[in-house]
Amino acid sequence: MKNSCTSLRAVSASMAAVALCGALAGCAPVVLGSVAMGGLFSADRRTTGIQIEDEGIELRSVNRIQSLFGDNIHIHVNVTSYNRQVLLTGEVPTEAERQTLVQAIAGIDNARSVVNELAVMPTTPLTQRSNDTFITGKVRASLVDAKDLPASAFKVVTERGVVYLMGRVTPREATRAGSIASGVTGVVKVVRVFEYVTEEDLARQNAPRPAPVSHDNSAP
Repeated sequence: MKNSCTSLRAVSASMAAVALCGALAGCAPVVLGSVAMGGLFSADRRTTGIQIEDEGIELRSVNRIQSLFGDNIHIHVNVTSYNRQVLLTGEVPTEAERQTLVQAIAGIDNARSVVNELAVMPTTPLTQRSNDTFITGKVRASLVDAKDLPASAFKVVTERGVVYLMGRVTPREATRAGSIASGVTGVVKVVRVFEYVTEEDLARQNAPRPAPVSHDNSAP
């Protein structure tokens, strides 16, 4: 059996235990931000179509990175797409490779924008990545415990102790979520990668749709 680890590993955003096991088992240089899980679609503020597009963007991004760098163990990239905004986190050896990655992902079909948080530095050890996974789980649990926030509206990514929060949220929700995340043990910094909406926008989105009117064309 080869000693090199599998280069592509989809990690579910809601299954921290699985992600932790994957981190301990190998050193996947490219990691998907999430995978689609049936029941989660209905709880998300994105439409089902956009959620599927985000999954496709992540998969195409991983394939693009794989074609560029293969199984290069000196490159560790996390790809997370939310509402077609792509967050890149991880480590690369040089600034040239950092720019190559950003340009490559910016050209992915349906990607609206790229948030480049890649660091030029050696890749992190498995201990750091497993700790990041643990922090992500704690932040998600804290958001669930907050009764004044819809936890399903947030996507959480952690890299080297820095927590990235994504989602379609109101300014109040953004402030509250940032405060909660910053209070979690082990969090170095919180970075908000939000798309802001108003309370009115949410009310319109959540308003029940009128039932279709049926017409009885039968003769009296």
